[in-house]
Amino acid sequence: MQCNVGKVDRTMRIILAFAIVGAGIYFESWWGALGAIPLLTGSIGWCPIYAPFGLSTCSRK
Repeated sequence: MQCNVGKVDRTMRIILAFAIVGAGIYFESWWGALGAIPLLTGSIGWCPIYAPFGLSTCSRK
């Protein structure tokens, strides 16, 4: 898997993940578990949605 998630995109995904998980805990809802998706994609730097479309937010070297 080649990296297709750039630095800013990764940071935003991880922040969003913590916000979703925090809201799920605060509102005592299982929907907070959805925060695992952006956390995982932000952590590994690869998004399965970007791959089939050939999208990438990584900077080209």
